[in-house]
Amino acid sequence: MKYRQTWGLFLGKFITDGVWWFFLFWTPDYLKEEYGMTGSQIALPLAVLYTITVFGSVFGGKFPTFFINKGMHPYDGRMKAMMLIAMVPLVVLLAQPFGHIAALGNQAFWVPIILIGIGGTGHQAWSANFFTTGSDLFPKKAVATITGITGLAGGLGSFILTKGSGMLFDYSIEHWGSANTGYTIVFSYCAVAYIIGWTCMKVFTPKFNPIKDM
Repeated sequence: MKYRQTWGLFLGKFITDGVWWFFLFWTPDYLKEEYGMTGSQIALPLAVLYTITVFGSVFGGKFPTFFINKGMHPYDGRMKAMMLIAMVPLVVLLAQPFGHIAALGNQAFWVPIILIGIGGTGHQAWSANFFTTGSDLFPKKAVATITGITGLAGGLGSFILTKGSGMLFDYSIEHWGSANTGYTIVFSYCAVAYIIGWTCMKVFTPKFNPIKDM
C-alpha cells in the first residue's frame, strides 16, 4: 500500500466496479418503478441489455492494440484506450431524459435499456483492460496480490453504491413521490464514474513507472 500505483488502481476499481453491479441488481426494479413492468415482462429487455454488453467483453481487450501497433508503449496504449472507453458510459446520462418518448408509447423502455446496455459495454471493455494494468506496473510475484487488493476495492465500491442506491430510492419515493429523481442521480454517477476513475489512475501514475524495488 506504500506505492502510488496501488492507490491509483485501488481508486480506479473502487469508483467504477459498482456501476456494473448497480445495472445488474437494480435494472429490474427500474423497469418496475418507471414502466410498471413485472415478472416475465422484463425478461426480454434484460436479455437484450446483457447481450449488448458482450461486445465490450469480447472486443474491449483488443482495442489498445490499435495504439500499440502504431508504436505506443503497451501501458500508454492501454491508458489511452481506457480514456476513450471511459466516455462510452456517458450515454447513460440520456436514459432518464429520453426514457419516456411519447411517440414510442409503451415501448419507450427500450431507450434506457439500449443506453444502459451501451454503458455496460463500456464497463466490460474497461474491466478487460483494467486488470492488465496491474501486470503492467507490478512484478510477476505481486500480480496476484494487486489483483486481490483491487478486487477488494471493487467489492467495497459495489456494496456502497448498491446499498446507497436503495436508500436513495426509498428517500426519493418518500419525499419526492417516486424513485425517478433517485435514478437520475445514480445514472449520472454511473455515466461519469469511469472518467473519474481514469483520472485517479492518471494522477497517481501519470506515466509508465513499473515497480522494481519489490
